[in-house]
Amino acid sequence: MRTRLLPLLIVLMAAVLLSLGVPLAVSLAAAEQQKVVVDRIDDTARFAALAQFVTDAPKGNRPAVPDERLETLQRELDSYYDVYDIRAGVFYRSRTAMGSAPAHWRIPRAGELGAAFDEALLSRRSHDPGQVWPWQHSRLVVASPVIRDGDVVAVVVTDSPTDQMRARTVRGWLLIGAGEAAAMLLAVGAALRLTGWVLRPVRVLDATTHDIATGRLKSRVAAAGGPPELRRLARSFNEMADNVEDVLEQQRAFVADASHQLRNPLAALLLRIELLALELPEDNEEIASVRTEGKRLAQVLDDLLDLALAEHAEADLRLTDIGALADERVAAWTPTARAKGVRLTGECPPTTAWTDPIALSSALDAVIDNAVKFTPEDGEVRVTVSSGGDFSTVVVTDTGPGLTEDELARVGDRFWRSGRHQNVKGSGLGLSISRALLAAAGGGIGYGHHEPGGLRVTVTVARNP
Repeated sequence: MRTRLLPLLIVLMAAVLLSLGVPLAVSLAAAEQQKVVVDRIDDTARFAALAQFVTDAPKGNRPAVPDERLETLQRELDSYYDVYDIRAGVFYRSRTAMGSAPAHWRIPRAGELGAAFDEALLSRRSHDPGQVWPWQHSRLVVASPVIRDGDVVAVVVTDSPTDQMRARTVRGWLLIGAGEAAAMLLAVGAALRLTGWVLRPVRVLDATTHDIATGRLKSRVAAAGGPPELRRLARSFNEMADNVEDVLEQQRAFVADASHQLRNPLAALLLRIELLALELPEDNEEIASVRTEGKRLAQVLDDLLDLALAEHAEADLRLTDIGALADERVAAWTPTARAKGVRLTGECPPTTAWTDPIALSSALDAVIDNAVKFTPEDGEVRVTVSSGGDFSTVVVTDTGPGLTEDELARVGDRFWRSGRHQNVKGSGLGLSISRALLAAAGGGIGYGHHEPGGLRVTVTVARNP
């Protein structure tokens, strides 16, 4: 969930930062250019003030009388060009130079310079030039009229390079970019903290739900931070888990009490059946059938009591050599398998894991018993112990008839038995008891097909406490 929520927050924050950074960068470029334009306007105003009284009027494209002010103007233009590398000049209406720097510079009739000159002749300063971006190698042209007695007698024109202005803009953009990057890093850090704060109760709830689903009914959601809605959800979940545990506890108590209370009347009934059998012929089929069903009912009651105790008991986890334990169970069941004509073999290298040895032993007894029971004569049951990662496994395979896909989905349910094996002795509770015992110890049991035929049962226990 975090991998989906975090990119969404990062994209939204990036969009916000871009929406702020791009206008700021544009404003910075405009401000830098406006600063240069204002400076050029001031410069043209100063040159216009010098040129205003240079001479009364041009005659024959030259001043009528040599004027010291003209020389002063020319010196100012030359100095301006030498210091700032900005072309500047004062031109009569006929585009003849009153003074210019460099000396050969003239105003063309077309282009940006010509348009600015013509606009200044209309007794107004030229419009501000278009925005120059850092990747453009344009120049800034500013023209101001020289007015005397209400008439435009000349025009002051400056033609500025934009290298320094564009460099300042780039440096400003780099600072903005660095600020945006720093803000993005802070935003990502804040997003990580925010998503962690929001999702921590969800992760705790998910882990607790998994614990309860695997049989650890005592698990509860610990008090944690997060939004108030999730904290209320955690409290509601704990209340629900308490209620579910109470109901299951009542159910287990009922099963245990019922099984215990029924055993005494059933034992008395079986005793009376045996006494009655003494009065009847030994080959009486009805008495034999009643005796068999009575014993089967007693077994079911015993299994029910074992199941209730298994679901209620706390696991005694120990570091156990499951290889040695499995090898021991193989040795214990070998006479039974040999009597039925089934080969029971084991590959049980030393492997340690944390489990309840009594629970694991009982579970292996139930699994091996089933495998031997359903494997035909001359068949094979194999027990293999292995380890990898965080878990160790005991795999029991047989060459029996196996189960269908539908039967695999139901195997291990209480009282469930395959319709093809109803005549085989058993109560249908053995694997349910095994699953309860393993779940209490933090393990599990799974079922699958064994090729080319038969059933594969995998008992899993944790290698770490």
